[in-house]
Parts: sequence; C-alpha cells; structure tokens
Amino acid sequence: MKHGKKYSESLKAYNQSNLYDAKEAVGICVATAKASFDETIELHVRLGVDSRHADQQVRGALVLPHGTGKNVKILAICKGENEKLAKEAGADFVGAEEMAQKIQNENWMDFDVLITTPDMMGVVGRLGKILGPRGLMPNPKAGTVTTDIVKAIKEAKAGKIEYRLDKTNIIHCPIGKASFGAEKLFENFDALITAIVRAKPESSKGQYIRSCVVSSTMGPGIKINPSKFESI
Repeated sequence: MKHGKKYSESLKAYNQSNLYDAKEAVGICVATAKASFDETIELHVRLGVDSRHADQQVRGALVLPHGTGKNVKILAICKGENEKLAKEAGADFVGAEEMAQKIQNENWMDFDVLITTPDMMGVVGRLGKILGPRGLMPNPKAGTVTTDIVKAIKEAKAGKIEYRLDKTNIIHCPIGKASFGAEKLFENFDALITAIVRAKPESSKGQYIRSCVVSSTMGPGIKINPSKFESI
C-alpha cells in the first residue's frame, strides 16, 4: 500500500515496533498529525473477550474530562413536558412519533446522538434495523434511554462518549482533537482506558487488554504497552 508524503514522514518519527508508554504514545500521535485540518485522535483497544457471548460484552459511557471537540447534534424523541425540557437543554431536534417517521420514511440521519425516554421506546424500538448498524440505537447502559433527559443532553453536549465492542472484539473511540495538545488528550485517554478496564467481565480469563493503539485521522497507529493497564 502506497502512503502519502506526510504519512511516510510520520512513520520516521518513531519506532513502529516499539510498545510505548501511553503518555509518550499520545505525544507522538499529536506530533504526527500533520493534515491541514484538526485531526481526531482515536483509541483502538483489542480485548481478550468474546463478544459473541452475552456475559462477555463490554459496553459503557462516560464524559471525557475535556470533551471530544466535536459539535454533537442531538435528536431527542420524547413528548409532553420533556419536549420543552429537551429544547431548553440544547437538543438540536426534538419531537415524538413524527421524528421516528422521518427516520423511517426519509432515512433522515442528520444527528449524532439519539436520546429518548422509556415511554417512547415502543416507538424508537421499531427503528432498530436502521439505527442499530449505525450505532445510534439508544440504550439505558449508555444513558441515552433515561427519565432525566436534561442531564443526558447536557452530558452529550459536554463530550459524553459510548464505548462498546465490535464484532472483532475491538473498541474504537475518539478521545479528542489534535489541537487539544498531548496533556489534555492523555487525560481523556486515561479516563477512557480506566473505564474500559473497570468494565472487565467476571467471565473474562487471561490477558484482558490484548493491544492498544492511538492514531490520528490521517496518521499512523502508535502502539501502547497493554501490560500497564492490568493493575488499574
């Protein structure tokens, strides 16, 4: 595979075979983010679990200390007093059955997070085949199905992210923008990796964190020594 000039230069800035300390790896990642736009820094963690088993699922959510740097568009599907509260809390789109119909009939997806209340799950649940593959289906564990819709909206706007395993037992999550600088990005990284380690299923045996990599949107992946996280 042929890489561009900036990518090739970034590869020369570090030893690709090394397993770095997390803080150093984040610093290298920021230094090698050379695109003309503010690149997103992402964490990729491969776990020693099997996502095919219900008792080995790893999923949760947290508000990153410094947010994600992304302007999050929020759709709130609710009714009654909650509609007013959602609008006041800063939701970008608010509605009830008509919003669900818009998604179903028009394939409208101009939002990043969908937050709803338990009484609307009968309506939202019918959208599972549309929302599920895109990672937009609300879930109580992620705090996106809640009776406190104001809190959920404010947390999402503040940089709340959801982490969960994909089919290959890897978690992919943004931890901020390159412009944040290494210190803030490391604090976001530390908060996320700590949450992932603490979410270790009781049925998981052997090495939990198999590999850990940070990368920028257009840059190479920097490998982190996973053994450092076993004692968190």
